[in-house]
Amino acid sequence: MAARKTTKKPNVSAEELKAYYREMLLIRRFEEKAGQLYGMGLIGGFCHLYIGQEAVVVGLEAAAKEGDKRVTSYRDHGHMLACGMEPGGVMAELTGREGGLSKGKGGSMHMFSKEKHFYGGHGIVGAQVPLGAGLAFADKYKENGGVTFTYFGDGAANQGQVYETFNMAAIWDLPVVFVIENNQYAMGTSQARSTSTKDIYHRGEAFGIPGEIVNGMDVLAVKAAGEKAVAHCRAGKGPYILEVKTYRYRGHSMSDPAKYRTREEVQKVREQSDPIEHVRELLLTGKHATEDDLKAIDKEIKEVVNQAAEFSKESPEPAVEELWTDIYA
Repeated sequence: MAARKTTKKPNVSAEELKAYYREMLLIRRFEEKAGQLYGMGLIGGFCHLYIGQEAVVVGLEAAAKEGDKRVTSYRDHGHMLACGMEPGGVMAELTGREGGLSKGKGGSMHMFSKEKHFYGGHGIVGAQVPLGAGLAFADKYKENGGVTFTYFGDGAANQGQVYETFNMAAIWDLPVVFVIENNQYAMGTSQARSTSTKDIYHRGEAFGIPGEIVNGMDVLAVKAAGEKAVAHCRAGKGPYILEVKTYRYRGHSMSDPAKYRTREEVQKVREQSDPIEHVRELLLTGKHATEDDLKAIDKEIKEVVNQAAEFSKESPEPAVEELWTDIYA
């Protein structure tokens, strides 16, 4: 039932392809800037960068519709930007400022946006998975046709609450897409050392949940798989699992020197599988864009990110009184 499948890539227009390029580049440049601000001491606490994994969330957001929900773990800046949260508001939250999307009180790992149906950023490994099922339960109860994208990593896939959630989601036929962002390292431990099976998606078989493996370095492959998963959920067939094979270029967090893997390994992925370079090649070889067109997009994105950084620096610190707001509903 849940055998490995290959979903045919969609035909997309030149404009769609440019949009994916732009969105992935925004995440890449934003995260690079966040890394710089962290190094300058302007971002405190934990900071987990999404560099290398951009095609995952951009591809899945391309399969979503207005009103669909998303919840994820602490590596969450890419998800925020892909669902349309303002770069300035995200960066100001990272720097703990009043102009942040959670008024400077959430920081990197605990940001929310009710308007964009983004329900966090969660710092406890695997904790967001049952929350995602709860969001999907609300959609089913309201009969609004919504789907929830519940993201978690290969490390979190070994947490017990994940399988409790699979069971409940299957029993109640919840419209939830479980997205395993398998970047191959749970903090500093490779999947081969931490997980008893080569692939993770088929763990849903025990609960009757279908799933498949997706090339997470190819935004079109992710979009196609996302559309298939979403159609399954909207048809009332219950949950679906996507194991999206991806790779993070940086350490687990900004404090991780990543000495558990070689530079050669990272460089090989960058040279052979980079998701942004892949789309760049499609645009150039298909004559959908010139080198100058892409340089102009890069310049525009850098300006957006620089403006976000300036906004985050200029925004004031939250007032002490903010400690007492948003505590109780």
